[in-house]
Amino acid sequence: MKIGKIPESTLKKVILEQLGTKREEVLIGPGIGEDCAALKLKEGEVFVLSTDPITGAAEEAGRLAVHVTANDLISSGAEPIGLMLTVLLPPETKEKELRQLSSEVQEECRKLGIAVIGGHTEVTDAVRKPLISVTGVGKVKEDQLLSTKGARPGQDIIVTKYIGLEGTGIIAREQEDLLRKRFSGEFLDEAKACLEYVSVVPEGKIAGAYASAMHDITEGGIYGALWEVAQASGVGLEVTIEDIPVKQHTVELCEFFDLNPYQLISSGSMLITTDHGNALVRALEQEGIKASIIGRTTDSKDKIIYRDGKAASLEAPKQDELYKIGERS
Repeated sequence: MKIGKIPESTLKKVILEQLGTKREEVLIGPGIGEDCAALKLKEGEVFVLSTDPITGAAEEAGRLAVHVTANDLISSGAEPIGLMLTVLLPPETKEKELRQLSSEVQEECRKLGIAVIGGHTEVTDAVRKPLISVTGVGKVKEDQLLSTKGARPGQDIIVTKYIGLEGTGIIAREQEDLLRKRFSGEFLDEAKACLEYVSVVPEGKIAGAYASAMHDITEGGIYGALWEVAQASGVGLEVTIEDIPVKQHTVELCEFFDLNPYQLISSGSMLITTDHGNALVRALEQEGIKASIIGRTTDSKDKIIYRDGKAASLEAPKQDELYKIGERS
C-alpha cells in the first residue's frame, strides 16, 4: 500500500464495515472525520485507562492487541469498555493483511464485549513490520478499584493457569520451521494453541471480589511480576519455584533456545494477592480455571525464591527472554 493515511474507501471496506460490538457508554465512536471518542459513565464509576504496544509478535498481533489491553484493565478490577488503536504499517503491507488484522481485533472484541471506539491507521516507511499501539478504556465502581500496590504482608500469592503461555505460543508460531527439526507437529500445534488462552478477563472477574492486588503477568514473566507487585506495595515475598505452574511445552521450548521460562512474557496468567487464597482457588477452579498458591507476602523487604528448599534473592526485572531469540538469529 502507498505511504500515508489509509484511503477512505479502504478504511470503510476493511475496518469500519467490520465494526460490531456496540456499548451504551459510547456517545461518539469511530467514523470518517471523527478525531475523538466520547464516553459517559454512571454516578460512582471511574474510568480506567491502559496503553500498550504490540511489537514482539507478527502473527495474531490483532488478537494479542485486544487481550493484552483488556488484561491490564481487568487487573484493576475494571470492566473493559473500548479500545483505540494506532496501526502503523510498512509500505509492503497488502490490503488483505490489514483486513486480517482488523478481523482479529473485531473477533476478540466481540468475545469480550469491547467496542472499538476510535484509532488511526497509516502506511509509513518508519516501521519494518506492523506496529500496533492500543489504548484501552474500562470502568469500575470507585470503591472497587484495585492497584498493583494493594498487596499487604501475610497474604497468599496466587498464579492462574500457567506462566509463559504467550511466549510459548509466539515462539512456536514464529520459529516453527526451526523447531520442526526437533519437535513433532503435534507438540508444536499444542504449543501454538497456548495463544488461545492469553485472556485473564474470566479470572479477573472472579478474583476481583477476593483480591487486594492483581497484576497481569506480561514482559519479564513471573519474576518480573512478583518484583513489581512487591516493589509497588512495599512488601517482601517468599515463593517456592516448584509451585509455579508451567507447561512442559514451555519448558522444552525454553531449553531449546536456552531461555528462562520464569522471565518469559506470560499474558494469560494473573498474579493475585489475597487474604483468602484457598477460597479463591476453589472459586476459580469451579469455573474451570486452574489456580495455584505459590507463596506469601511478608513484612520484610526481602524477595525470596526457594528452589529445592534453597533460598535465593529475586533480582530486578531484566529484558524479556523472548527478545533473546531475535538477538541470536
